[in-house]
Amino acid sequence: MNKARVAKLIKELLSELGEDPEREGLLKTPERVAKSLEFLTSGYRADVQSIINDAVFESHANNMIIVRDIEIYSMCEHHMLPFFGKCHIGYIATGKVLGVSKLARIIDCFARRLQIQERLTAQVAREIRDAVAAEGVGVVIEAKHLCMMMRGVEKQNSVMTTSSVLGSFHSDDATRLEFLNLIGRDVNV
Repeated sequence: MNKARVAKLIKELLSELGEDPEREGLLKTPERVAKSLEFLTSGYRADVQSIINDAVFESHANNMIIVRDIEIYSMCEHHMLPFFGKCHIGYIATGKVLGVSKLARIIDCFARRLQIQERLTAQVAREIRDAVAAEGVGVVIEAKHLCMMMRGVEKQNSVMTTSSVLGSFHSDDATRLEFLNLIGRDVNV
């Protein structure tokens, strides 16, 4: 990303909005926004295989592995406004497990792109499945979208929930229900 070019564009945007980019409070804003956008979109420049690195470990575990309440922060591709919330991941290992911190790093890799929540959920699930050849994977994301809260319909308490279930989490009702119960979600069947 060319931060100098982005800063120049932000300065132009401030002028178009009716602001004076030369006033004291805005003098360094273009550079700060460029640096912020570089971080918030760093997923475009990240390589998932490098993130996972050597953190795939042999294991005799064939039970469900769950990490709940992983914070996510992303930006919607429609309005470039943040959405944020929690991600819950479960998978059934088949001889290999991922280092636990890598789950959060995989989420960040895809969340730090302009996104829609539905795609983010599916990308995380597929990447975990592929990384360890999991028998099944379940990913649930619950997020609040500022494009819903501070503009448009202005609904402050809405939470969007998306799920992606692959393998045995998709084909086996008992596995899916166990996952949802373990992450604390009531399910009516």
